[in-house]
This record gives sequence, structure tokens and C-alpha cells, in this order.
Amino acid sequence: MQLADRIAARNDLDAQWTRRIIGSARVIEPIKKLVLPPPESGQKKNWNAYRARFVEPTRIRAGVRFRDAHLDALQRAEQQFGVPAGIIVGVLGMETLWGQQTGKIRVLDALATLAIDFPREHPRAAARSEYFVQELEQFLLLMHHSDSDPRTPRGSYAGDMGMPQFMPSSWARYGVDFNNDGHIDLWNAEDAIGSVANYLQGHGWMAGLPVYYRIAAGVSEPVLRSLGSGGLAPRHSIEALHEQGISLVNDQGQELAPHSLAELRLALVELENRSSPSLFVAATGNLQALTRYNPSRYYAMAVTELGAAIAAVSPQRSQGR
Repeated sequence: MQLADRIAARNDLDAQWTRRIIGSARVIEPIKKLVLPPPESGQKKNWNAYRARFVEPTRIRAGVRFRDAHLDALQRAEQQFGVPAGIIVGVLGMETLWGQQTGKIRVLDALATLAIDFPREHPRAAARSEYFVQELEQFLLLMHHSDSDPRTPRGSYAGDMGMPQFMPSSWARYGVDFNNDGHIDLWNAEDAIGSVANYLQGHGWMAGLPVYYRIAAGVSEPVLRSLGSGGLAPRHSIEALHEQGISLVNDQGQELAPHSLAELRLALVELENRSSPSLFVAATGNLQALTRYNPSRYYAMAVTELGAAIAAVSPQRSQGR
């Protein structure tokens, strides 16, 4: 109730309303375990296995159907925000299977549990609890301003909502009324498409650039690993990589000239393959932008690969499916 009063005072809301809404929330005990860091397995990651989970025929066919049903909105989003349709479709496919799995937990319960009763054994419990207090506050504001019942929306165990699984603060900042019906509904495909594109643009997406370039064969792993120690921050020019014996290849299989795209900077990114050799790619800042959606480089690469596999099926060929 003290939290309800603070939220009401900060935002000029009716304290009786915030008390009633927060008072109706219920603690969901299993959520507390889900937000704890997973135990360290000590095993390397497996990019090939991760990719195979998401870039597979059933999911590709579903993505093609979604893409074909919303071509106009995807093309508008690409023109307005500079984010390719394939990337937008890839994000929505990874997040919720294009709206099929948006979550069944009341958002109010999830946010209240993590704001008020965050597990103390978490190494960053205080900071995470405060984060969810802010998200609960933003959620209540969104519901109040749209005259919606906060007890109705359902989402993930962490309070993510809609087809793109936005947290309330992302909804408030990046949500777009892309179908122009007067309100933002992230369970609506058009609004979700525009909102994902707006989010990525807002986090540094660079129009006209790929997510990564392939590295030509013949470079030793130790050389690649030493140059990739800087994380995802792009800092190598194509010319500098060429001087280290590293040639880059575009989607058409053409080798990039050493002096091409002189201003472009790239990051050498390693994707582990358990006991097999790692895959290294030369990533643009667009891979880093995707990791602002989800911090995993494996997630960002899977979004890219899934989107590319869907884009490879032309709309004309797919309409009979």
C-alpha cells in the first residue's frame, strides 16, 4: 500500500485506484525461481544446435504466412524506420511465434511479485526490484491513460507483453499506433511491426547495412579470437582486417575490397559450437542493436538467420502454402 501511495503521488493518480489495483495483485511463487541466474554449466554454447531450434521448416513456413499476411505493414515499417522486413519478422518469430505464444500470466501479478517480493538471493536483488517497481509504475500509467483494466493483460513471467514482448517502459517509449486506429495495441500485428522497427531504430539500427559479413575460410581461430576480444563494439575497419589476412564476403558471395566502406567499423564475433570449431562473423553495429532487444548474441544471430530464411521464400511462391 505504501508503494501504491508513492506511485499515485508521483503521477497524480487517484490513490484509491492504485491501492485497489495493486491490492488485487497476487504473488506468483514460481516466478521468483525463474528470475534467478541459471547455474553455470561449464559447457561451451552450441550455435549450430541453437540455430537449428529456430531456423527450421515449420517455423519458416509460419513466418512466411505471417510475412505474406502483413506485407504492406512490413514494407511501410522498412521505409519509415530503415529496418528490413526480414529482421522484424525474425524478432516476432523468436519472441512469440508471431503471436501464438504471448504468455498466460497476468502482467499485474508478474510485475507486482517482482517489484514487491523480488528474491533476496539474487546477486542484484535491490537493483532488479527497483527496476520492476518502475515497470509496475509504467504499466499502471499505460493502463490508466488508455482507460484499460490493469487486471486484464497477460504476458510472460517477467511482465513482457504482446507479440513483441515489450516491457511497459518500452511500450511507452517505442510503441507505435501503426494501423492508425487511435491506440497502441501490441497484440495487433501492425502495431507490433511498427513498434519493433521503432525500437531497433531507437537502439542504433543502421539502415542499409547487413547484420554481419561472412569471413572467408583460411584464417586461424587464435587470430580471429584475439581480434574478437573487444566484445560486440564495432572497432575494426575492413582494411585493417584485410591487413591481418581476414577477407570478408557479402551475401552474394563477393569478397569486399579492402578500401570499401572506409567509415564502417566491425566487430569480430565468436559463436561457440561446443567441441566443434567456433563460427566467427564480422558484425556491424546492427548485431549490437539486436542485442539491446535480447542480450544474447546467439539470439541476435538466430533472428537474422530466421528472417533471412523467410525472406528467401518469395511472396508469389508462398501463397499456395
